[in-house]
Amino acid sequence: MSAEYEAMEVEKWVNLEDIADCLSVSADTVRTWVKNGKLPYYRAGKRYKFKISEVDEWLKAGKITE
Repeated sequence: MSAEYEAMEVEKWVNLEDIADCLSVSADTVRTWVKNGKLPYYRAGKRYKFKISEVDEWLKAGKITE
């Protein structure tokens, strides 16, 4: 591995349950936000995956509305 690659911080992907716990909401609430296109997410097969940095930016932008 190159020194440049080792110096990069690779962000860990989290699953739906982890992001729900991080946001202190239920997994059903996260599913609703995903289905309504409110929360940034990615798909890995049938599973939802999230980057915590993108969810943090979403929160800071004030886009959290039910």
